Formats: sequence, structure tokens, C-alpha cells
Amino acid sequence: MGMGETRPPLGEHDRFRLAMTAAGIGMAIVDLDGRWLEVNPALERMLGYTAAEMLGRTAAEFTHPDDLEASRGYLIGLVDGFIPVLDVRKRYVHRDGSEVWVQANVATMRDASGAPLYLVVQLRDIGAEIAAERALEAHGRERAEAADRSNRQLQLFTDAVSHDLRAPLRAIESFSRRLAERAGERLDDEEREHLQRIRQAAKRMTALLDALNELSHATRTELRSSRVDLSLLAEWVGAELQDADPARAAQVRIQPGLTCWGDERLLKVMLAQLLDNAWKFTDPAQPVRIEVDGAVDGNRLRVTVRDHGTGFDMRYVHKLFEPFQRLHGPDQGGGHGLGLTVAQRIVQRHGGAIHAQSHVGEGAAFTLDLPAGSPREAAAHA
Repeated sequence: MGMGETRPPLGEHDRFRLAMTAAGIGMAIVDLDGRWLEVNPALERMLGYTAAEMLGRTAAEFTHPDDLEASRGYLIGLVDGFIPVLDVRKRYVHRDGSEVWVQANVATMRDASGAPLYLVVQLRDIGAEIAAERALEAHGRERAEAADRSNRQLQLFTDAVSHDLRAPLRAIESFSRRLAERAGERLDDEEREHLQRIRQAAKRMTALLDALNELSHATRTELRSSRVDLSLLAEWVGAELQDADPARAAQVRIQPGLTCWGDERLLKVMLAQLLDNAWKFTDPAQPVRIEVDGAVDGNRLRVTVRDHGTGFDMRYVHKLFEPFQRLHGPDQGGGHGLGLTVAQRIVQRHGGAIHAQSHVGEGAAFTLDLPAGSPREAAAHA
């Protein structure tokens, strides 16, 4: 073209072909039967075929066998209009036989009447992303397997310690009791007190072993989830506490109709820890007052277990659910320091959370967040 001459304007189709040629991602035009009409150089490099080898052949011939059925469905949906724009991951097969992961974006071009003309396809190579995701998944599986091995070892250790310690503890308690019975008249008050302390120490150690087993069970046992009547479980636990301490005046008020989705056995253990905690930390000279109430919010059940006991200082709330951390001494009802840890572990395994609020001398309130329905119900609600 000489000096002063101007180029004829490019038509829309010409501009599109220039854009396809220059694009760094795979681009193609496909007819309504799924045959390649045009492909750009990036797509040639992506699949390892020349344009001459691809044109006139169907895209299905280059699609991974596992994605063929889905791809046929996509083509029908695009042509018929059920799928306005397709944005999906799929696999092609490279000339060397390797799989090529792409993010496919496909739109149907139509005439003024809405009749389909052809498909415009964009294919972005996401092989590196897929490899990274697989590596992350593999790492996650390895970590999960390592955690499972660690949990099994912990369980074996807990079982062994519990088994090996229970026999000598039973012997200590039994022989100290016999000694008190047989030599009771010959012992002075101080000696009797020593024997009593020995027996109490053995009982505390036995209770600690029971709590360790309970924590291990709460951590490792398989969840068997179903619809659970939490109100009924709380009434059951309250009745057990009253039976164990019949001389104690108690008022346990439980809101009826509180239901959630979870493992009934573990949820009963959780409630037992919370209600027992409320029972212990009420002044023995005062009646026990416990209230359990709640409400459904969306697909979550929020339940509060409230007592009117001694309470605790909120400055130390961060220690409340830590193992072996005691905010009260034995003379104030403090135990082995694992009860609230067990309760928190069970709530967390149900995908929930537990929070505490208290004022010294005014009791404490523990609020639980639990699933109100099954995972399917949660998805439907969302």
C-alpha cells in the first residue's frame, strides 16, 4: 500500500479473527454440532495439534473420556438456550496422551431472531491450579492420617495408664478402709484424718482417670447423628444428679421442645458436665437452681445453661475450657479440671461453639451453639 493510501476498514469478523490470533488463551469457533470451525494458535499449542488437524473434527474427539457425557449435555443446553453461558472446568486430551485441564467459557452467538449460529469458546489452561489443589489435598490427607495415628497412640496411652493405675488405686482405697475399720479404736483423731485423706486422694485420682477416658471418648468416638430431644436429655441428667444427692434441695427448670441434630450419647455427656458443674458450684447451704432454655435462629439452636451459684471472675474466662485449669479449689467444689474441656470438645465436634458469662457470687451462664437440623436441612435453609 503506497504513501497516502488508507487501509479498508476491518469487518467485525476480521477484528474477531485478529483478536483470536493474538490471544494468549485458547479460543475457537464451534458449529452447532460441536465441530471446530476456527482455532487460534494458543489452542493449537495447548492440545498439541495443528489447526489443519483439528478443523472439521468434533471437540468431543479431543475431550477426556470421563468428561464426554457432561460435554454432550453442555452442547445441547447451549444450543437450546437452557445454558446462557457455560463456565466450567473440564479436561481435554493432549496429542501425547496427557490430560489438559481447562476452564471453559462458552457462549452461543444468535441471529436477530434468536436462532443459534455458532459457539464461541475460550479455554484457559488451569493445569498448574489443579496440581496445586491436588498437592494441598494430599497434604491435608497426610495431616489427617498423622492426626489419626496420634489420636490412636493417645488412646492407647490413656487406656494403658488408666488400666495400670486403677488396680493400685483400688488397693489403696480398700486397704485404707480396712485399716480404719479394724484399727479404728486404736487410732487417734490425727491418724484417722490421715487415712481419710488417703482414701479421698485415691477417689480423686479415680475420678481423674474417668475424666481422661471421657475426654478421649469425646474426641475420638464416631459421631452417630440424628434428631435429638435436648430437653429430654437435660431432664434425664437433672434426675440423675438429684438421685445421686437426694438430700439436696434443687430446682431444675428445662424448656421443653429443644431439639438439635447430633450424637445423643455425646450430647448427654456434654449436658452432664454442664449441669454437674452448676450443681457443684452452688453453696451447699442454698438450693440448687438451674435453668436450661433456648431458641432456634435459622438452622442453629442456641441453648443457655444458667445457674445461681458462686460464679467466677471473668478475668480468667480464657482458662475455663483449658484442661486441668481450675478456677476454684477443692473446698469450693473444684474437681479435676476436665469437665468443661469435655463439654467444649463435644460442642466443637458438632460444629458449634460454647461461651461463658459470669459474675462472682451471681452464678454463671453457658451458651451453646448447635445445629438445629441435618446438613441437608441446613443446605435447604441456606
